[in-house]
Amino acid sequence: MIFLRLATVFLIILAFAAVFVLPKTSPDFSAPKIEKKSIKTHALPQDKLYRKNSQNLLDPPVISAKSVIIIDAANGIVLYEKDPDVRSLPASTTKLMTALVAKQNCYPEEIVTVNYIENQPTQMGLEMGDTIRVDSLLYGLLVASGNDAAYALARGCAASLDQFVGDMNQTARKLGMADSHFVNPAGFDDPAQFTTAHDLAKLAKIAVTDPLLSKIVATKSIVLTDVTGVKTYYLENVNKLLGNVNGVEGVKTGKTEGSLESLIAKTTREEHSIVTVVLGSTDRFEDSKQLIEWVFKNYRW
Repeated sequence: MIFLRLATVFLIILAFAAVFVLPKTSPDFSAPKIEKKSIKTHALPQDKLYRKNSQNLLDPPVISAKSVIIIDAANGIVLYEKDPDVRSLPASTTKLMTALVAKQNCYPEEIVTVNYIENQPTQMGLEMGDTIRVDSLLYGLLVASGNDAAYALARGCAASLDQFVGDMNQTARKLGMADSHFVNPAGFDDPAQFTTAHDLAKLAKIAVTDPLLSKIVATKSIVLTDVTGVKTYYLENVNKLLGNVNGVEGVKTGKTEGSLESLIAKTTREEHSIVTVVLGSTDRFEDSKQLIEWVFKNYRW
């Protein structure tokens, strides 16, 4: 009887120790401690973007542009925006669409005979009867922002001017540019010709993936000839950021009395590219420069 009682007490003490004294798991089998590491965006899903200096973020610069958007050129993530869906006059940023459609409709080596001259500035210097390759016209369009080149491409890369403009609007729809409409290939002010910063970012994101267009918009200056080699065209890029702001690679300027100043720019640093669009600016180059510097100081990939 005494032995039975002692055994019972021993079991009770053992149970008590198991619950309240002994560790629930052996230290040898505890889960390893995981340290959080800094992960760059390219190792994550594309909807992840981490900001630098999380404790000391810089405020966006004060700019004159009425409508702005900045996107990651690789995935379209919006990094900054200011009224990006307000409809605006596109001015010569239109020519980026003109170039894209001309490239779709014509081979670069095709030859166009100039049978119409658009005399409104700016021009690349075409004259009636000039015979010139499509790629040379694209340089005149995007480097010199030639209105004469815009109309030569539109008439040479479609059955008619109206058909070419129709192709521009069809391409805009395919790109999801729901708030854009074109009635001329040069960007002349017209109530029926409009776009948004958001739409132009979509256009630029696609256009800069074309090797030829990407090369052209990054060209600071070039000398070209017609197919005879007799007529010479001296072209200077209107984009003042080229060669003056680290990593800027084009893309297209615009300026009319109605639109004020516009600029689409692509900038690449450390293999990461952004597209900035400013519309309705009084100083497109300074606005864009400040925005570019702000993005690369505040974001990392």
